[in-house]
Amino acid sequence: MAREMMKAVRIHAFGGPEVLQYEDAPMPNLAAGEVLVRVHAIGVNPPDWYLRDGLRALPPEWRPQVTFPLILGSDVSGTVVALADDVRGFAIGDAVYSLVRFFSMGESRAYAEYVSVPAWQLAHKPAGIDHVHAAAAPMSLLTAWQFMVDVGHDAPNPLQPERHTPVPLAGRTVLVNGAAGGVGHLAVQIAKWKEARVIAVASARNTALLRELGADDVIDYARTPPETVVRDADLVVDTLGGLTAGRFLQTLKPGGALFPVYPLGFTDHAAAKARGIAVSTTQVRSSGGQLAEAGRLLNDGTIRVVLDSTYPLADARAAHERAAAGHLQGKIVLTVAG
Repeated sequence: MAREMMKAVRIHAFGGPEVLQYEDAPMPNLAAGEVLVRVHAIGVNPPDWYLRDGLRALPPEWRPQVTFPLILGSDVSGTVVALADDVRGFAIGDAVYSLVRFFSMGESRAYAEYVSVPAWQLAHKPAGIDHVHAAAAPMSLLTAWQFMVDVGHDAPNPLQPERHTPVPLAGRTVLVNGAAGGVGHLAVQIAKWKEARVIAVASARNTALLRELGADDVIDYARTPPETVVRDADLVVDTLGGLTAGRFLQTLKPGGALFPVYPLGFTDHAAAKARGIAVSTTQVRSSGGQLAEAGRLLNDGTIRVVLDSTYPLADARAAHERAAAGHLQGKIVLTVAG
């Protein structure tokens, strides 16, 4: 018997945005412990274009083996249409959102009309926001949450031998680099919710937005390198990370902490150790429980998700081209008709 079909965006080879193909694909099978979700919106995240491009930025030993054709994506918001017999806590018709099967590159398969989701990775969508804003949240929100509030899982940390440990934020000074991006604008709000003083680093066009989100000071990096003016910060959350993260060591007080979201290329460990600065990172993981917890802040407006742009699922290529252009203000979201 032939499997029922759906529309999805798939790739048949690695490459640029041009490899994204909107086409028919088999509906997902529903395994034990899973929920079938009719997708209304899909968040677009850096791992999507990293995978599309063949994960060339990662060390070869970290690159998963994938089977083509491959459906990208991991952030979804939608409606429950079927459940495995052993699933409790959800019902057909429930509005839900999720970071699906992350970190398992190539296994999430969210750029589609339907996706199967392990129930423990699912949470009820905050009633106070729509599906588009809910789909924009999971990966970015869980990244900021697991870096700054609670790791919330016991999975081994592939980025460092020790477990990542968030630091107290109340009454502290927190600098967020890349503050207008997907993770950054949520990190600003989480720090303010935790009663920190927040210094946001972004381009000048984002100043008004970041003030609205609670930033106490905003530095335009194009005019003023933050490492030349900031001193005695307690924590730097560098959402960009990489080779340039070391410049933030001089903005921190002795005993402070630097959390580079992308740590590959950071080489200043000796300098950090000499000043007693903890450099720590982690890899975001799916967590329905944490989405439910953080979702209460989305529901009551304590935290809001900013949308850079939206595109129909069929125009995923244009969404990836927008991402490649850079300088995002918030999140890109794909919408699914019907």
